[in-house]
Amino acid sequence: MFARLGAIVVHNPWKVIGLWLLIIVAVVASAPQLTSTTDQSEFLPSHYESIQAMELQQKAFPQQQSPAALLVFVRSDGAPLSAGDSASVQTIASKLSDARIKDVTSIQAVPASENRLVQIAAVQMTKVTNAGDTTQSDAVKKLRDALREQVRDTDLKAGVTGPAAQMLDQTESGQKGMAIIGIATVVLILLLLLVIFRSPVIALLPVIVIGAISSTVGGLIAMVSKAFDLKVDSSVNSILLVVLFGVGTDYILFLMFRYRERLRAGEDPKTAMVSAVTKVGEAITSAAGAVIIAFMALTLSTLGMFRALGPALAIAVAVALVAGLTLVPAVVSLLGTKVFWPSKAWRQEPKGARFGAIGAAMGRRPGAFAAVSGGLLIALGMLAFGFHPTFDLSSGSTSDSSESTVYSKELLKGMPAGATQPSEVLLRATDGKRLDGDQLADYRAVLAAVPGVNQVGAPTVSSDGSAADFQVTLTGAPESDAALDTVRDPLRSAAHSAAPAGTTAVVGGISSVYVDFQDAMVHDYKIVFPVAAILIMIVLALLLRSLVAPWYLMASVFLGFAATLGAAVLVFQHFQGNSGLIFTLPVIMYLFVVALGTDYNILMVARLREEARAGNEPKQAAALAVRHTGPTVAAAGVILAGTFASMMLAGNNVLSQMGFAISVGIAIAAFVMAMFFTPAATALIGHRAWWPGHGDRDSTGGSDDTKSHGSRGGQYTDGYSTPQRDGDEQASVGGSTWGSNTGWRR
Repeated sequence: MFARLGAIVVHNPWKVIGLWLLIIVAVVASAPQLTSTTDQSEFLPSHYESIQAMELQQKAFPQQQSPAALLVFVRSDGAPLSAGDSASVQTIASKLSDARIKDVTSIQAVPASENRLVQIAAVQMTKVTNAGDTTQSDAVKKLRDALREQVRDTDLKAGVTGPAAQMLDQTESGQKGMAIIGIATVVLILLLLLVIFRSPVIALLPVIVIGAISSTVGGLIAMVSKAFDLKVDSSVNSILLVVLFGVGTDYILFLMFRYRERLRAGEDPKTAMVSAVTKVGEAITSAAGAVIIAFMALTLSTLGMFRALGPALAIAVAVALVAGLTLVPAVVSLLGTKVFWPSKAWRQEPKGARFGAIGAAMGRRPGAFAAVSGGLLIALGMLAFGFHPTFDLSSGSTSDSSESTVYSKELLKGMPAGATQPSEVLLRATDGKRLDGDQLADYRAVLAAVPGVNQVGAPTVSSDGSAADFQVTLTGAPESDAALDTVRDPLRSAAHSAAPAGTTAVVGGISSVYVDFQDAMVHDYKIVFPVAAILIMIVLALLLRSLVAPWYLMASVFLGFAATLGAAVLVFQHFQGNSGLIFTLPVIMYLFVVALGTDYNILMVARLREEARAGNEPKQAAALAVRHTGPTVAAAGVILAGTFASMMLAGNNVLSQMGFAISVGIAIAAFVMAMFFTPAATALIGHRAWWPGHGDRDSTGGSDDTKSHGSRGGQYTDGYSTPQRDGDEQASVGGSTWGSNTGWRR
């Protein structure tokens, strides 16, 4: 199949390029706009209590809204506010309200805090109707400009915080981060490919090709999101960019390594490209299949953010794969050997001393390599038990210098941390009667006595008297562990048990949403992880025709996952002193480390199997696999890890943690799992690794122990000399070596 595909593409390059152009234009022209959201409640199913509370509030109190923003006033010298200062706050709030700023419906100042260090004004705004609605963000910008003018000649300083302001700062931080990530990713790919191939043509190839297809990927994701009503998280765009460039460059890299190998074997450029597609096709298609399966397993999640993330990333990988097997070969077939210009290194076969030495050492002592690499994974994995999730996305996704973050901290000087986003307890009559005033007073007293509750506002009763809304201010910040613990047990328990006869109660608000998120994540861990692992094992079993190899390959991947999480805990919780890691990190890490770790394992084991089929004993086959595929895996690992590491430059803690964890996970997958643990374990297990398919037998059916070790290049010594490659139709995916003085070459 891949031989036929390669022949069609190579002999019809202009038609293939033209077809791609038509597809790109058609998708871009017909695709809806891809919008994203940071409203975490949109990702939860309706059976969770926080969502039921939100729905009840919207039905019973359609006109009632929590403040969209807060104006926070403090004295410039940090002293308590005087009576004159408080009067100035009232005057400023009135002037801003009279200014009739677009989409600002009211501004109401409230008395200063008890210690008089802070005074606020609550701002109501036009309600946001969809994820792409920027009315509140635009209003915050105008409000900030007007507020600065009002406090300029006073002893006060003031800023805008609250949900709408945090949303604006998150969006601006995300846009800045996207620009940084995009530039860093492209520059990194260019530099690394220049080092590897010493050709500006090859360095620009993935940037141009992936840049061309990126609009198609975005269009397809938008179509799927609209068709299936998927809610896309705002962080998807950053992940999508690095996935597309990282994975796409990897696939192009595998193809170009094999293309160069076939040219060195004496084939003409077109034949070499057909051979490259033929040989590389099965391996990278299987690798991409494992990645796509892992991503699509997210559709089983109860959380809408993951159900949207899975198909989005799967689409990106699928398009990158198809482009790697069609568009790239078409372009390269037109360029021929000019693709390597001006370097001439592609004509010579380097000695491959470094990876040859590593492979030789592994062949002699596979047990030691397996023990050391496995021990490192286990040691780091032990730290994963200290993982603590945090839900502080508002501050984590913006810089510490953003106005919403600065004035959220100022607010804490005089008010409880929960004042920014209070919880809501909604009481609803189920017997058709109006709620009784005395009952409401008693119920409010019960809520106020709950540990962790700072104060409970007077109830707001619906127009028909059937529902009441109690605003509950917690002592802890809405996303803090203390707030979540308060909501999870004492507040929900008290709200439910103290509800008068004939009524029911639900607890809402952002803290309640996060509590339900925790429960949903636990559910997803139990469902998504095992399903993804089983499906990937099936792919491995089909590719390797073995029931043994998939087990220890997946075991190595799980060790890699645990080690990656442990490394993130070590850096962010222990070294940096953060309270925890973002709560979505384990799922995202699992997918990337498991899927991409399997990618590199597939490449290494595919080469190992080919060397075994060539007549080499298990230890010799492992040594040769490391020698020839090690450079390819190393180059791919550096590029992919580097592209994800660029997320750490975005300037916010959320993307920094994701970038660090994924890049470290990929580095572990490439340089520990695939390079050492997997080939060493395969060498130790020997022929049993291929049971029952006997994948280490050649096409004539003879096992490798019946063949002469020197049948393809002379007797093997302790140095494991290289089999001759000229005309070798069993050459492996991306076979390349490490030149002793020239870096990555082949």
